[in-house]
Amino acid sequence: MTQSISVKCKLIVPSNLGGEVDRTLKGFADACNQILEVAKRENCWNTTKLHHKVYKPVREATGLKANHVCQAIRRVIGNAKAVKQIHKFRPTSISLDVRTFVYKEETQSVGVTLMCGRVEFKLSIGGYQIALLRGQTPTSATLNKTRRGDYFINFVVDIPTQPTGKTPKVIGVDLGRRDIATTSTGKCWSGKQIQSVRDRYSQVRANVQSKRTRNSRRLLRRLSGRERRFQKWLNHNISQQLVQDTKQINAALAFEDLTNIRESLNQKPRSKTERRRTNNWAFYQLRLFVEYKANIAGVQVVFVPPAYTSQTCSRCGHIHPVQGKSYRNGKFFKCGHCGFEHDSDINAAFNIAALGACVSSPQSPGMSCQLLGQMSLFEMIQICG
Repeated sequence: MTQSISVKCKLIVPSNLGGEVDRTLKGFADACNQILEVAKRENCWNTTKLHHKVYKPVREATGLKANHVCQAIRRVIGNAKAVKQIHKFRPTSISLDVRTFVYKEETQSVGVTLMCGRVEFKLSIGGYQIALLRGQTPTSATLNKTRRGDYFINFVVDIPTQPTGKTPKVIGVDLGRRDIATTSTGKCWSGKQIQSVRDRYSQVRANVQSKRTRNSRRLLRRLSGRERRFQKWLNHNISQQLVQDTKQINAALAFEDLTNIRESLNQKPRSKTERRRTNNWAFYQLRLFVEYKANIAGVQVVFVPPAYTSQTCSRCGHIHPVQGKSYRNGKFFKCGHCGFEHDSDINAAFNIAALGACVSSPQSPGMSCQLLGQMSLFEMIQICG
């Protein structure tokens, strides 16, 4: 089994070749925009059908190589499936396949097919990238140009994974906005810093939008990029620590399945600020990072229904008997049945770990009857398999 990951490498582009790279990037963006117009006009989103409609006219209009046009068609179709509304393509990246690039490990260089032909570039990379690329033959990549004018190529490589075995140990992870992640082992990552950063950028964006200057759009894109990069960096660090800690004790990771959580939260009466904070909650990105890193490390990851995990006492399994009320009060949890007191997020993580044990090790004792009784039949089937 393998796990596909992206390896980012900086290209050393001589000054006399920078124009050729930019010309190819512009041609690829123009091709994507022309293809997008045809796809919208004729409502054609099938790769093969769209290829027959646009291949010849786009190639003649842009002067691109044949495989570049094919990649442009795939880029348009892929973006249409990924997002609801496709904006105009900008000359910042181009998709490459095995026919338009080749990685040379012995010289740490890459040959890329441009509009002028095949050109070889040296790579400026460190030991981490070299180790990931050792013995690899990448078959796909993306060449990017940053706003600062630097060029990078992202190789897609397949990393061998370790087999995941059954283990009775399960670490439950409770996700939230106040605390990004809280584990059943007591480890916690506060969300104060990222929330402060997001609130600050939101205020700056509001000020920029109110002035509506000529450079407003450019500044807004720059701010969005900074915020997105910080969130990505933070989630990478949290996911790496989660997987490393779990690997050390030979355990599995259990998460709540928070699919459609934003929609359900936004149906409740909420202020504009709270709605913005909920919509900016990057829990799914953290989940993706954990999944691929755990797959490489051989750590099992399971998902459980989130219903009542924060309202159930992890010691006696009781839930507040009055509907609409809970033993949880902010960060504090006190059971009205057995008197158990604990941090509410850690208590929820205990429950998630117990539910995860039902999936990881079906022979485990499992959860209390009261909690399972509150769940739907579909949710119980999800847990019990």
